Amino acid sequence: MIRTKPISCLLAGISLLAFPAVQADELPAAIKAVEARGAEIVGRFDAPGGLEGFAARYNGQGMALYLTPDGEHVLIGSLLDAKGEDLTRGQLEKLVYEPLGKEMWARMAGSSWIADGRGDAPRIVYLFSDPNCPYCNMFWKQARPWVESGKVQLRHIMVGMLRADSAGKSAALLSAKDPQAALNAHEAAGKASKLKALEQIPAALEKQLTDNLMLMSELGAQATPAIFYLDDNDRLQQHQGAPRPEALETILGPR
Repeated sequence: MIRTKPISCLLAGISLLAFPAVQADELPAAIKAVEARGAEIVGRFDAPGGLEGFAARYNGQGMALYLTPDGEHVLIGSLLDAKGEDLTRGQLEKLVYEPLGKEMWARMAGSSWIADGRGDAPRIVYLFSDPNCPYCNMFWKQARPWVESGKVQLRHIMVGMLRADSAGKSAALLSAKDPQAALNAHEAAGKASKLKALEQIPAALEKQLTDNLMLMSELGAQATPAIFYLDDNDRLQQHQGAPRPEALETILGPR
């Protein structure tokens, strides 16, 4: 089943991400009142009709605030013009969703992952992967033409969540002499894989796996494979589960 989510749908679980905010002492009193209720003001923007716009995050979602000309009242929501065009969406994309997407991408880049493909591949795709996940194995097979041609590098952010030995198997892959070769051998073998789980996971590897699982949760992913990629506009997208064939080029690019 195809489940692709744009960045605006991925915010609910990522309140822990660092995000620059407008200094509270610079805000009008009416905006501070909204901030006191839990909104995080992240930017200002011009608005018509004498209004002043503010972009905020609230409960993991982007939100627009419009301060009235008298400075005493705040309107919350989308602003439409006479043609019915949404004047708010573009501002939220610029001030909330795009910076957040970059932050999320950087968080994944800094996690513990195993590369699958050439380091100079023009396209990078991250996926949270469990060694016991059959759909992760399916996506690995689906991606072979793109990986083997040098067009895509998959970065497997290893987690252990499906079975009792999943963490041990992920640790075994991460600690292998050649993690990429070990991962590819495991995936190529499928159900016949002879990958053995580490019985005792060293503390450093345990922390890597815990951090990966926490990151997966923060990004709003609940199952493997959770696939993250940049679309043609460099906006972060998520796909949950093994893609249908018609979705592969959307995720991996032209074949």
